[in-house]
Amino acid sequence: MQEFMIFIKTKGDHLEGLSPEQQQAHVQKIGEYIGGLMESGKLKGAQPLEMDGAIIHGNKGVFKDGPFNESKEVIVGYFHIVAENLEEAVQIAKANPMFHDAEGGIEVRPIKQMDGIN
Repeated sequence: MQEFMIFIKTKGDHLEGLSPEQQQAHVQKIGEYIGGLMESGKLKGAQPLEMDGAIIHGNKGVFKDGPFNESKEVIVGYFHIVAENLEEAVQIAKANPMFHDAEGGIEVRPIKQMDGIN
């Protein structure tokens, strides 16, 4: 099994334009998705991210404070999963309700395993 990070990207707060009922339905779908990943043993961790933060560029130490919603897409959450290969990881990502309910994208990246780290 390989480990993968799934980064959820949207244009700002993806729940902002939804009615309270739509927000509740979306949160319920996400909960069911996470529950299924936990039951299958595929989920190692998942969390939403705050819009605040900082971006640091290069060796000059230049940084930008958040929120970052003025950029095209921001990372609003992540899933740390295990899968047989990239193809399976992509299928897991495509099952995420965010892929269907919100405007934005999902990035799937394999985690490089290196001796001496962790």
